[in-house]
Amino acid sequence: MHTELYIDGRWREGAARERFDVVNPATEEPLASVASAEIADADAALEAAHAAFADWAARSPRQRSEILRKIFELMTARLPEVARLITLENGKARADAMGEAVYAAEFFRWFAEEAVRADGLIVRAPASGARIVVQHKPAGIAALVTPWNFPAAMGTRKIAPALAAGCPVIVKPASATPLTMLALAPLFEEAGVPKGIVNILPSKKSGALIDHLLHDPRVRVVSFTGSTETGRKLLRSAADCVVTPAMELGGNAPVIVFEDADLETAVEGSMVAKMRNMGEACTAANRFYVHESVAASFTDRLTQRMAALKMGDGLEEGVDVGPLVNAETRDKVAALVDDAIAKGAELRLGGAIPNRRGFFYPPTVLAKVPANAACVREEIFGPVAAIQTFKDQEEAIARANDTEYGLVAYVFTRDMKRGMNVSERLDFGMVGLNRGLVSDPAAPFGGMKQSGLGREGGHEGMFEFMETQYISANW
Repeated sequence: MHTELYIDGRWREGAARERFDVVNPATEEPLASVASAEIADADAALEAAHAAFADWAARSPRQRSEILRKIFELMTARLPEVARLITLENGKARADAMGEAVYAAEFFRWFAEEAVRADGLIVRAPASGARIVVQHKPAGIAALVTPWNFPAAMGTRKIAPALAAGCPVIVKPASATPLTMLALAPLFEEAGVPKGIVNILPSKKSGALIDHLLHDPRVRVVSFTGSTETGRKLLRSAADCVVTPAMELGGNAPVIVFEDADLETAVEGSMVAKMRNMGEACTAANRFYVHESVAASFTDRLTQRMAALKMGDGLEEGVDVGPLVNAETRDKVAALVDDAIAKGAELRLGGAIPNRRGFFYPPTVLAKVPANAACVREEIFGPVAAIQTFKDQEEAIARANDTEYGLVAYVFTRDMKRGMNVSERLDFGMVGLNRGLVSDPAAPFGGMKQSGLGREGGHEGMFEFMETQYISANW
């Protein structure tokens, strides 16, 4: 297992030769010591990426496509190894980790297909008669900043479209979970990615490192997944050199369960929306609005399903819920639950930190959650379902939209006309209609309001790394 920096196709220690520990959240024991990048290392990565850019950009779309397809095949052949590493450093259960590994690999297949579809345009201007020629060019070096909750997928969702577009990348993985991204570097080499096109810089000095990259004129795109607070800081830095931002930020996802919903479908969908990665996801269901006529039945069923989940080390057979990523995340979840109970919420399941080693928090269900509970306004980022009730459709829509975030919402109803009408009125970039999973490499992932800028995945994802050029011509 490589634990050095990956720059210009070579493994190297950081300029200051400093290292930091990566901890297994299930045991609280160090997994590995990883090299920590400094400003000098960022400069080395910039030089490598800049030197490799022209050749990579000049390659035909089909050449880039074939390399991306090869990465998909290599990664698919190693899915169990990737999944195990995800579990070790992130904590998620084995099945959940395998799901992430499959999802992560799929971005390379999808963008292998999209690489040849950067379609342009030739039309004749109605007034002048000149030809309008529109084409898309690689933007330049992209700085990619990835979070800890999906250590494989959040990286591949950025790397694949950037490479498809013709851009070199400098990846800064989260310091809590850098091992999975480092493990992918040999696959890039084997697939034929040229030296300097992918550079990976783990670092404990993330803020200074990224700020330095964003003030180098050769960096033309910054793609970040993480909190809205950090995203705002990066946007300020990006503004200095007018770097194109692609921001996938925080969420506060509502789940609306109408009185005509199929409750079995609603509970199944809610389990997926809530419990994927133990609730440590920006797409995780955060607020449940259930019609008062079905609230008791829905809460009973959801509580029963949550109670059946087995908590433990994600590597163990049959475990559904692993540990949270660190003590800080676990303690924040506990504080939000305690706050809700103190304000009148009814505890139906869980609600206490277990007396065991590791950063565990049990599946928890809260009923009758008051509107002033902190968990209604803040991302819980843990396995806690906070349930409220509503009386009519207008109330449900208004309460769902009453947030600065707008990433994803979930709606459950048997009436598709109602479902589509409500979905269109929700101020969210994505809506799961009778589904608890919206993430798909073929779909444009992203939010409205304070949840971000731009889209990842889908046809749109590659164009985040391209510039549109218009040529006016006569012939």
